Amino acid sequence: MIALTPTEVAAITGGELGGPVASNDPLTSVVIDSRAATAGALFVALPGEHVDGHDYLEAAAAGGAGAAIVSRDVPGAPLPYVRVADTAAALADLAREVLARLRATGQVVVVGITGSVGKTTTKDLLSVLLAPLGNLVAPVASFNNEIGLPLTVLRADHDTRVLVLEMGADAPGNLTFLTSIAAPDVAVELIVGHAHLGGFGSIEGVATAKAELVQGLAPGGIAVLNADDVRVASMATLAERVLTFGRSENADVRAAEVATGTDGHAELTLVAEQGQARLRLGLAGDHHITNALAAATVALHLGRPLDEIATTLAAAAPLSPHRMHLTDRADGIRVIDDAYNANPTSMRAALVALAAMASDRRSVAVVGEMLELGPESAHEHAEIGRCAQELGIDEVVVVGREARPLLEAVLDAGGSATYADDLEGAERLLTTLLEPGDVVLVKGSNGTGLYRLAEALAAATSPVGAP
Repeated sequence: MIALTPTEVAAITGGELGGPVASNDPLTSVVIDSRAATAGALFVALPGEHVDGHDYLEAAAAGGAGAAIVSRDVPGAPLPYVRVADTAAALADLAREVLARLRATGQVVVVGITGSVGKTTTKDLLSVLLAPLGNLVAPVASFNNEIGLPLTVLRADHDTRVLVLEMGADAPGNLTFLTSIAAPDVAVELIVGHAHLGGFGSIEGVATAKAELVQGLAPGGIAVLNADDVRVASMATLAERVLTFGRSENADVRAAEVATGTDGHAELTLVAEQGQARLRLGLAGDHHITNALAAATVALHLGRPLDEIATTLAAAAPLSPHRMHLTDRADGIRVIDDAYNANPTSMRAALVALAAMASDRRSVAVVGEMLELGPESAHEHAEIGRCAQELGIDEVVVVGREARPLLEAVLDAGGSATYADDLEGAERLLTTLLEPGDVVLVKGSNGTGLYRLAEALAAATSPVGAP
């Protein structure tokens, strides 16, 4: 972060200084976890469901924090503070001002990424593709909301040349707010899918909300759109400058001659105005072609050579956990850990990848609940069950009550499926179900905790719980 004094923080946020205000030393970082506080940190005391940051001012001060942002007076505070009405809003104000200062004096390029699936993987790919352009800042994990995005922006300083931002949304207006903090110079739209339907109401509602990213472009900015998704492609009318990517013949950057082997890795010819290159993606799963093309389009736009882009995509490995991580165990079982999160779009993609990788081996899908689907939940889960049957998945293990319609759809179609109420039940089922040579996918919404089961499966040398 660029250095700011507590007095400047108060001016930016419209807050009032309090506590032992004699110190006005520069602050050089922002944290929301007192355990991360170091010398010169600004600690933002956020209220939460289970903990309140105001209770951790002593810990932040002990770690070296130079000041705090609070939303109430703190008698006997151990460090200077800025009192505001809303600490989360103040965090956003700080990020907005810091980025404005960087844009006024530096050469920072802001790349914003949204989509129902693929944001984090595309961010990870861009992190390596754009690194040669200079100092790059990208989100830790999936920091893509009203707290995570400002924290990412505030890591930028005068040396930063590229700022890559994930922008997530679970309700209308989310992206408008995020782009008010960091209007992108490059807006990447991946896929409009069936995610967060409880907040958006319909797929059309998702599309309208995702379009907020393009509408929030900085002056002179460019939209990078998926030509294979009709809802994304239609956003071209919202931007003055557009680049497209996809498998479509009319895409500016496209994948041609695609072939996916039983190892799950796609081979393709990357075709663009700058030329073409044949490569094998380092990431497993046919659906990663979309993410790779999006990242390649941005990299080409920012001047990276096509041959170097192809080489980087071929060498890329998963950087974020629980996203198509493959583990080949000593007993011949292959574990596909894609358990970070799930919605109908990403679940279908994962099942397609499982079917391709299994080939002549037995396929086992361990699927958990897809959360935040609202009234469409039962229908969407049932559709995934039918998808599993159409793909020929041999065994389906369904975890969690909300996913029961998935189980019923598999059984109604004549497939083989079992049910577990929770992770422990699923673990017991897998003890006897899995056999050497199986290919097993684990996927569910993050809130289900299914990633813990995936970790256990990947670490085991024999079926979970077996002697």
